[in-house]
Amino acid sequence: MLVSISMILKITNIIVILKYHASWYNNYVIVMKKILIVEDDFTIQRELLSLLKNAGYNPVVLESYEHALEEIAEVNPDLILLDICIPHLNGQILLSEIRKSSNVPIIMVTSKDNEVDEVLAMSYGADDYITKPYNPTLLLLHIGAVFKRLETSYNVAQYAGLTINFSKGIITKDDKEVYLTKNEMIIFSYLFSNKNKLISRDELMTELWNNDEYINDNALTVNISRLRSKLKELGADNLITTRKGQGYILS
Repeated sequence: MLVSISMILKITNIIVILKYHASWYNNYVIVMKKILIVEDDFTIQRELLSLLKNAGYNPVVLESYEHALEEIAEVNPDLILLDICIPHLNGQILLSEIRKSSNVPIIMVTSKDNEVDEVLAMSYGADDYITKPYNPTLLLLHIGAVFKRLETSYNVAQYAGLTINFSKGIITKDDKEVYLTKNEMIIFSYLFSNKNKLISRDELMTELWNNDEYINDNALTVNISRLRSKLKELGADNLITTRKGQGYILS
């Protein structure tokens, strides 16, 4: 995939215009989606990094193909762009291994227009596929479509007797509801996405920084305290557990 600078600038301008005119952009919580790039071609890696960053995503490149599963679990991406031809593991095999423990959205990238590859990719659990060489705008549309389908399913969730509306930043229980600030919702969403897993303060700080919320350690403490107070109003004050010197668990 060869992406010219002019093409990237055009796509960037379109995104800026959409953000300016979309009234919901400033009203809802915007969480930068992390996309893991599993592609061994260095040139394509750089092109995808530039394209996805300009599109408002947080792209990360897989570093170790030998320990791909461990790294994927550590990165905890919102979506994976998975090339079918990668070192150590065939992309389809890696896909089937990922599906044993994760439902993370995966777009398979095939090197040629091969119906067999496409059928196998979908049968192994891919959410979508795209064929090389692909148009950058088309790739962004595929990614956007996958996220849109997910929003329909996961925009509102039920947990521990609570109803969580992630787009509006509202948590309700029975006839009570609390409104979370952007920072509080980013923290809660990250803990929710990693339920029953110990999350360090550094991880939460990184997640906030990834969403252009540059807060310090004291500010994080304040946000956690306010989030707990709001959960307490709903009778869920024990939802977030502190492990002293380690971090937090949503359980």
